[in-house]
Amino acid sequence: MSLDAASCYRAYQARDARFDGRFFVGVTSTGIYCRPVCTARLPKPKHCRFFPSAAAAEAAGFRPCLLCRPESAPGLSTVRSGQRLVEAAVRLMGEGCLEDGGIEGLCARLGVTARHLRRVFKSRFGISPVAFAQTQRLLLAKKLLTETSLPVTDVAFASGFSSLRRFNALFASRYRMPPTRLRASAAGESPATDAPGLELGYRPPYDLAGLLAFLGARAVDGVEAVEGGIYRRTVRLSRHGADHAGWIAVGQAAGKNALRVTVSAGLMPVLPPVLARVSHLFDLDCDPWAIADGLAGLAAGHEGVRLPGAMDGFEVAVRAILGQQVTVAAARTLARRFAAAFGEPLDTPFRALTTVFPAPERVAALSLDAIASLGVIAGRARAILALARAVRDGELVLSPAAAPETSLEALRALPGIGEWTAQYIAMRALGWPDAFPHTDHGVKKALGEADAKRALQRAEVWRPWRAYAVMHLWRTL
Repeated sequence: MSLDAASCYRAYQARDARFDGRFFVGVTSTGIYCRPVCTARLPKPKHCRFFPSAAAAEAAGFRPCLLCRPESAPGLSTVRSGQRLVEAAVRLMGEGCLEDGGIEGLCARLGVTARHLRRVFKSRFGISPVAFAQTQRLLLAKKLLTETSLPVTDVAFASGFSSLRRFNALFASRYRMPPTRLRASAAGESPATDAPGLELGYRPPYDLAGLLAFLGARAVDGVEAVEGGIYRRTVRLSRHGADHAGWIAVGQAAGKNALRVTVSAGLMPVLPPVLARVSHLFDLDCDPWAIADGLAGLAAGHEGVRLPGAMDGFEVAVRAILGQQVTVAAARTLARRFAAAFGEPLDTPFRALTTVFPAPERVAALSLDAIASLGVIAGRARAILALARAVRDGELVLSPAAAPETSLEALRALPGIGEWTAQYIAMRALGWPDAFPHTDHGVKKALGEADAKRALQRAEVWRPWRAYAVMHLWRTL
């Protein structure tokens, strides 16, 4: 990534939030690196070096600013092929793929050579994949030390380190202080709790109210709820053959361009993937102005609209099948029945959260009659079974790290999944920004078109952001 020093300095001087996460500023006179929105005293241009990532700044010997906290900077999502590969790699790292299988295992999941991955990583972040992952673990640890009261040992393991000794040594080497000193400096700022809260940044504008309204209208009773500006849901993730279940709560962080995410104790062993999925669900890596520019006026006045993602791609896919040719309310009723019948009970502090949505393995073992007994027509029951078996067997991957074209092809090959269902799943489960369900009734109505092919032709002007165009079209109904 090429950075023009003069342009970067002007953005830094203006504290322009649109550039937050796009670059980082290393100050040679202090040895500290900052976000471009940092409110500390502005250094002279001759003392500034600019880096495409926090990892690149740390590799150059700079340590993170304690004021602007680079670990809270938003990420950056894109659709260019090389950058899409990097984004997929980063997501898989967040899921623990690098720790589980090393660089070769990561590359096997991505279908590329290690040499190619290193090349595109160097181009985007100025650093190798392994060094990038190491910095991400350290920055998450720094966030946990600053924003929670978790014991240092728990911080180390929650951040992805397999050894407390390794964590202590690397933290002291990189940040020139032991973890306990940073924890002491933050003492009193975070209340003791079994459910620590963390902040995840975004680039403004951000229409959180609109996103919560979308999620709330589709919330599956027992699994998720939206109340008082807070989104809550149950979560289950598997790691190394063990299931970890718990709950999360997400709302606006007071006075900041960030969401506050509360995570229950049961999910701490899988904290990095939980946070990665929250980021996907709430589209926190979005660059709203770049997307608005690409929508040719469709987003004017509503640049903060986001693309709702998913905490669980399989769950969204099942709900999409249940929602075929029925109203949102009817789809929600069927999803509630499905979760109540086949999900697992979970104790939480919230009356609205009682159930974990069933895993693909559980659904794949069901009979057609068991699903149909809930009021699901036979064709859709067969589609759900085929979907569950494809996901269980690894023939279909429903996450933003998957190649969208490959996943779309696999979805279309399943019985009972047509273009609308495939494109909707691509929008939400895959996070594919160019997905476009052109046969959707609401899309055609908003465009004033009766013909789906004509709607598809008109959407060409919005490439590669057609999924965002869908959200704006639905907003106008």
